Amino acid sequence: MICKIAVYVAVLLILFFALESLAGDFSKEFDITWGNGHTTILNNGQSLTLSLDKASGSGFRSKNQYMYGKIDMQIKLVPGNSAGTVTTYYLSSLGGNHDEIDMEFLGNLSGDPYVLHTNVFAQGKGNREQQFYLWFDPTADFHTYSILWNPLNIIFYVDGIPIRQYKNLESKGIPYLKSQPMWVYSSLWDAEEWATRGGLIKTDWSKAPFIASYRNYNSQACLSASSLCSSTSSWFNQALDQAGQQKILWVQKNYMIYNYCTDFKRFSQAFPSECSAN
Repeated sequence: MICKIAVYVAVLLILFFALESLAGDFSKEFDITWGNGHTTILNNGQSLTLSLDKASGSGFRSKNQYMYGKIDMQIKLVPGNSAGTVTTYYLSSLGGNHDEIDMEFLGNLSGDPYVLHTNVFAQGKGNREQQFYLWFDPTADFHTYSILWNPLNIIFYVDGIPIRQYKNLESKGIPYLKSQPMWVYSSLWDAEEWATRGGLIKTDWSKAPFIASYRNYNSQACLSASSLCSSTSSWFNQALDQAGQQKILWVQKNYMIYNYCTDFKRFSQAFPSECSAN
């Protein structure tokens, strides 16, 4: 009898995570949070576009909150002169002591590269920025941007290639994201005061509407409202092996353009504790 119950529970867990790993239906899994008339859901919920003009940007948020998971989104960024625009894709809780895992794509003049801006907030404290150029044109086609968040670490991926790792270093007194469920967010908005070359290049509204496209949302994640969260799921205990570490080193050597852990002007007294430990 005990064996039968164990098998039944295992089947339930498998079904739970199988359902959570299916490609998402934007119309069922997300709420439009702002930008009335600037969001379009297409292909029976399988794709979505956000638009930005001088009147408004737009954004959406997942209906579910997650407590650990691996989230994938395919995005095609604003083409042409996207200076001043920011396309975001991130996980976040709410409140002054919120947790957040950020990917922000900072637009640029035609022909100049996008900047992928990443950040991690733990218990309301951020200031952990790393920025990268991409090794492809992110406006020509869709590319997969992923966030892995589990009890061991947070890993940012681009097309399956790890670009950044933030480890759980609570044992050394460094806060980690472990107690606040988070929603999945995305938005397209005007940040011309700072987004492109520190605000030197402004948004050219004659190019509006600016459009970012999304498809193939996929979540393998623990629903915060459910106690069903299996540590046997591959992503739950996933960290970087030696090959993954080598890929991060390759990306950071060739495409990283800013790292808070090497900004001597900003941290003239001492670098944040995680810099030496990560």
